[in-house]
Amino acid sequence: MTRQPIHISTMLDKELEFVRRFISQRLSDDDGVLLETDGLSELESSFIPYAMRKHNPTNQEIFIFYVALFTYVYPFLLNELVKDSDILFRKILRKGAIHLTDKSCLYPTAEFLAFLLYGKDWSGRMNLIASLSEHHFLKKERILLSEKGGLDLTDPIRLNPLFVHQLFSSRAERFNVSSSFPAQFIETQLEWKDLILSTKTRSQINELEIWLKHHQTLMDEWKMAAHVKPGYKVLFYGPSGTGKTLTATLLGKYTQKDVYRIDLSLIVSKFIGETEKNLSNLFDQAADKDWILFFDEADALFGKRTQVQSSNDRYANQEVSYLLQRLEMYPGLVILASNFKSNIDDAFTRRFNNLIPFFIPKPNERLKLWNNTLPPNLRLAKDVDMAKISSRYELTGANIVNVVQYCALQMIHFEKEELTQADLISGIKREYLKEGKVW
Repeated sequence: MTRQPIHISTMLDKELEFVRRFISQRLSDDDGVLLETDGLSELESSFIPYAMRKHNPTNQEIFIFYVALFTYVYPFLLNELVKDSDILFRKILRKGAIHLTDKSCLYPTAEFLAFLLYGKDWSGRMNLIASLSEHHFLKKERILLSEKGGLDLTDPIRLNPLFVHQLFSSRAERFNVSSSFPAQFIETQLEWKDLILSTKTRSQINELEIWLKHHQTLMDEWKMAAHVKPGYKVLFYGPSGTGKTLTATLLGKYTQKDVYRIDLSLIVSKFIGETEKNLSNLFDQAADKDWILFFDEADALFGKRTQVQSSNDRYANQEVSYLLQRLEMYPGLVILASNFKSNIDDAFTRRFNNLIPFFIPKPNERLKLWNNTLPPNLRLAKDVDMAKISSRYELTGANIVNVVQYCALQMIHFEKEELTQADLISGIKREYLKEGKVW
């Protein structure tokens, strides 16, 4: 049965055809003939990931990426090119392509890439070896993965699947949290009307919306890129439950940008060098997708730096310094959240574009939160005085949600038709005791 290639987006048809033509030409020519590689400039560079673009890759490096990409999405590419010729089949095996018997498909190796690009040109071959070393950005940025590592030219060319998903995935497809991708997609079903904030905080959030909508115009059409740093860094600070995470998700919802919450426990690794690798991987993927990055409980990594008293302290401070550099370069919105502004190191706060406070809601704001949260089909008893409850009990939006959930479940379980004042007070008392507040 003839195997059909999997679907490849039409936006890459030209690149696929070029790779096919280039490989076919090399296989048809004498081994010693050096192909004209100027044609590599025909390859479109806008499709390659940010992790490559930031290094200004050569045409040869872009070609390596596309060979790895098409081998990943269409593993029978080489088989198709040699299927009608035993001579070409033997040649491709002799030149180092790997024949995997379990899948009966040919995978290109570094040796085969050297043959494609340089034939018997030894100077070009040495350049390729350097390109595939562990110190080259293709390996350091984990664009190409290696089984054997080092300069082993028998290693198959494997593209990191994360970059494949990055290129072909839609907004509906999300990345899973892992040590190599320490972030989780977050969203909300609520609307701006459900977020009750002080006038000062709301005004500053509006500034963020304006930046998200118009920053590209500012940088490109207004020619401010030479004067303004890329991206926007902001600190949300205030007590838990006051709307910091909800604000981040609403900003993403209304500007059509994905929001990813960073898992700091996965970023910070006990292995030296792994933290920087995890951060680099995350920031590169986020830059390509224009994500909003949300660092919750940012004190864990962005807090005040320690005095250097040991090698561990020295390395922890190096991690913070590296993170500062990546934040400076990130072209999108980065939100750091903390319960207390004083917990964040001054080295960070000086780099923020904005510091936005989130306050415990006032009585009139708490009344709006109660009215927004209570289910529309819930019937209140005549003794319920929501204005009095809002004035007397200091609660955050998250506290109010917890109280309403508790009361609603009690009503369902005991088949009660009305929510009484005593029911509400019971739920509020439970919330106070849970947080260690004096009742």
